[in-house]
Amino acid sequence: MAFEKIEKYDEKTTAEISARVKEILALLGEDPEREGLLKTPERVAKSLQFLTQGYGQNGQQIIQSAIFEEKYQQMVLVKDIELYSVCEHHMLPFIGKCHVAYIPNGKITGLSKIARVVETYARRLQVQERLTVQIRDCIVDALQPLGVAVVIEAMHTCMSLRGVQKSNAITTTSAFSGIFLSSARTRNEFLNLIKQ
Repeated sequence: MAFEKIEKYDEKTTAEISARVKEILALLGEDPEREGLLKTPERVAKSLQFLTQGYGQNGQQIIQSAIFEEKYQQMVLVKDIELYSVCEHHMLPFIGKCHVAYIPNGKITGLSKIARVVETYARRLQVQERLTVQIRDCIVDALQPLGVAVVIEAMHTCMSLRGVQKSNAITTTSAFSGIFLSSARTRNEFLNLIKQ
């Protein structure tokens, strides 16, 4: 199953979310009938559906739609994958990049499928720690490789726009399996490659 961005929205879901957004606007002291806000509830409803479309996707199916037998057993690295997700604690965005590597064990997948897996799990209400592990586990389960490495570096707007208001703080998380755990040399090769 290929990853497809939402272009048509469920009308019932859009209407229900819109009604609640209208209520929230009123609770914030706004006039939801004001000209500038008339279409805001619907826009917010569609935006939320877009930002959480990953719930309707299956990462393993994405990888399995393009698996090829190949004897290659060196590192395959897709780095600097743009990442946009929503923090489940404040429902504010976090934005960054993801680096994914795996060492095949007789099977490879299309390179775009790695980026689609990142997008699938990012487009849900998330915490960065879980997101990192979900990407790793999906690739492990779908390809059974010799090892997988995932590093995410992200800026969380829940830290920059509110709370401690630290706009330059970057959070880095990592998840490793197989040879990336057992071999410091392999892990260091990955970490050096993503720094370049």
